[in-house]
Amino acid sequence: MTTAELQKTSNFYAHRDKIEQEIAKSILSLGEKTKLRDACEYALKSGGKRFRPLLVLLVAEALGNNLNVLDAALSVEFFHTASLIVDDLPCMDNEEERRSQPTLHKIYGESIALLSSYALICAAFEKIHTNTAKMKESTFRETADAAGMLALENATRCAGISGATGGQFYDIFPPNLTLETLRQVIYQKTVTLFEVSFVFGWLFGGGDPFRIEQVKKSAYHFGMAFQIADDLGDLAQDEKNQREINLAKHIGKERAYAVFDEELKLFKISLMELGLDTPSFKKMSDMLEQQAVRNFETL
Repeated sequence: MTTAELQKTSNFYAHRDKIEQEIAKSILSLGEKTKLRDACEYALKSGGKRFRPLLVLLVAEALGNNLNVLDAALSVEFFHTASLIVDDLPCMDNEEERRSQPTLHKIYGESIALLSSYALICAAFEKIHTNTAKMKESTFRETADAAGMLALENATRCAGISGATGGQFYDIFPPNLTLETLRQVIYQKTVTLFEVSFVFGWLFGGGDPFRIEQVKKSAYHFGMAFQIADDLGDLAQDEKNQREINLAKHIGKERAYAVFDEELKLFKISLMELGLDTPSFKKMSDMLEQQAVRNFETL
């Protein structure tokens, strides 16, 4: 590995640190200190791998235009955190823990948890506007408005009934348990927010908007691989809890891992086609593969 490649790999960890710093700073932008803001802070700072905001930064880094996409990265994390708050509610998945900590509603109550999700969704849309304004101050000022509009369209579709919201509905009320339905739930509930990450990184990073469909395809393969790796890890628990929406449970762990492997290969090919095959993305792919292998071998 060359010195430049080593530097880009180290950027992977530097980006994660930067995201954590920006999340901490963003708390103040949520308004005066109240129990509601405290709840938002609790949710945002509860840990996690930060894959989604990190992807925004990695796509922009690979494009090499040196554009600031931090607000777009935070936007994705706000959308994701809001979805987790709602998923955990008693009327949804009824989870008591998230990342080895009590879920938000267990600490602050269901009313504040619901309001926190509203607050974070609104803050996420505000961040799209903020990043568009920053892009107007760059050499890409002429395309900033178009990038902002395309980002807004993508976020509303992927977070709405055609995306994560509809995915949660089918997760709770699946019409059947066919492979097609399971893939639909994975796409709507998981892949769509990864799509937002890739699209935001591409648009606010100065990428060609006419290649957006290719970007979405790359996000699809990554998101499918990510969820199948998760399903392998959750298999024992889901079988114990009689939770049906798990691909590995329905097609078997060997076939599930084979599907994961195929999706990851297609993701790597798509990165090369888009010119995004950087050392940082290789690190991301390696982490995902290692997770899948660990989950598969512990079953």
